[in-house]
Amino acid sequence: MSFERPDGHHSQRPGQVKTVTSVSNPVIKDIRALVFQRKRRKEAVLFVAEGLKLVTDAMEAGWPIRTLVFGGELRDHEMVAKAAATARARGALVLDVSRAVLTSITRRDNPQMVVGVFEQQWAEPESIAAKPDALWIGLDQVRDPGNLGTIVRTADAIAPAAWC
Repeated sequence: MSFERPDGHHSQRPGQVKTVTSVSNPVIKDIRALVFQRKRRKEAVLFVAEGLKLVTDAMEAGWPIRTLVFGGELRDHEMVAKAAATARARGALVLDVSRAVLTSITRRDNPQMVVGVFEQQWAEPESIAAKPDALWIGLDQVRDPGNLGTIVRTADAIAPAAWC
């Protein structure tokens, strides 16, 4: 498997850009499993973010990125180039893929052109110091990345004390 837990390291050569045109590529199969199989996400302790805004926000917030995937037609897009450079600098595998590959690893009919695979980060609620009048946001089974993006942007504007 290309995706192992953080202590098992990434089996692909990190920090490189690789062109992928086949949906049969092992890394693409692994990403597809993460997207469509909750059990696989839980085992790998990874999650997938779809869309340039979500991916760049996650990287800016310091989430450890394992793999960045982008549609080849965005190769020269300034924000995508910056995200790819940041991902490479952090040791992530960067994949320049065909539209068919991108469609195979996204949940939407109109696929997002950028996808990121990130390490999950968990904290026990007891480890978070509660503050009087603090706002907490809890999410359960959010299915649409667009809805999650809206929640994240709205929450960012009101600065919650914690997410759960």
